[in-house]
Amino acid sequence: MERRRFLVKSSGVLAATTVAAMMDAPNVIAQPKFQWRMSTTWTPALDVLQGSAQRLARLVDEMSGGRLKIEVFPGGQLMPPLNCFDAASQGTIEVFMGASYYWPQKDPAVQWFCSVPYGMDPQGMTAWYIHGGGLKLWEEAYAPFNLVPRPGPGIAPQMAGWFRRKINTLADYKGLKMRIPGLGGKVVAKAGGTVVLTPASEIYAALERGVIDASEWIGPYDDMKLGLHNTARYYYYPGWHEPGAMLEFSFNKKAYESLPVDFQRMLDHAIAAVQVYGLTDFHAKHSIALEKLKTEFKGKVEILQLPTPVLRDLKKLAIEVNREESEKSPMAKKAYASYTKFQALVGPWDHIAEGAYQQLVAGLTA
Repeated sequence: MERRRFLVKSSGVLAATTVAAMMDAPNVIAQPKFQWRMSTTWTPALDVLQGSAQRLARLVDEMSGGRLKIEVFPGGQLMPPLNCFDAASQGTIEVFMGASYYWPQKDPAVQWFCSVPYGMDPQGMTAWYIHGGGLKLWEEAYAPFNLVPRPGPGIAPQMAGWFRRKINTLADYKGLKMRIPGLGGKVVAKAGGTVVLTPASEIYAALERGVIDASEWIGPYDDMKLGLHNTARYYYYPGWHEPGAMLEFSFNKKAYESLPVDFQRMLDHAIAAVQVYGLTDFHAKHSIALEKLKTEFKGKVEILQLPTPVLRDLKKLAIEVNREESEKSPMAKKAYASYTKFQALVGPWDHIAEGAYQQLVAGLTA
């Protein structure tokens, strides 16, 4: 009798286990896996920028339990650095990392989603994306190209750039050949300069050979990674042209929408985490690199503030450029209006909060 009871109980447990396994099996089998490729516009030497792409790939791999893997390629490995937009648009790759102001030929509007001369800082840009409708406008601007954009790390405020000769007045920009993208480049062109859009990997050689007279990139850490401190003596600030530069991760629309909704949200939140990592990484590393420039390269590099009259004149030109560019397409007009309205909203708060505090600290230190 005891043996019979044991067999009955065992059979029941086995049956229940089998039923449970059969019920779970479809879920296990149905879980899809995705293998993506990402190309960036960065050289491998730029460890914070390229590292941000690799960090995103690592995060989604861990968060998805290996079901979403992204293989990351630096600019130039799969394709020329600036070809990644079209590659993702056409579905050759699933995602790219770059900066939206690299593609003004697609629509002038895209420049507003990266940075605007004399515009907002990364905090203001992020607030605009989330609370001011900026991201929805960006998605609308990229929709004709089958792309879904997401804001990447902020890399600003920046430096104004490396110059082979001093800038004393606005007239010194006349005839100046400068590597500078986006709306800032159009301001330099309006000031009489010649603008060149050179990939990061080619800036050093162009400056060293005198093909260009000046170049901006980001700030001390990355600029030194590229060796720019060995090519030009005068290092100017502030970065009026890119006070709030925000990078981008943009996905092929079909690839993004083929993901389960939980994977889409996972990607979005992983990118938000990468934003924080990238911004703070640059903040710390620029600080260390600036001190290195001041000490180890004293006598070889001069760190200078652009004269106030020059900054004032450049701002006047920037206002003209922004307005002119906004008239080049309906989408640009919408982006310009939205951005300008939001900057006017947060500007007074920035002035009495962060701005006043920084002035106070500087005054007490002096």
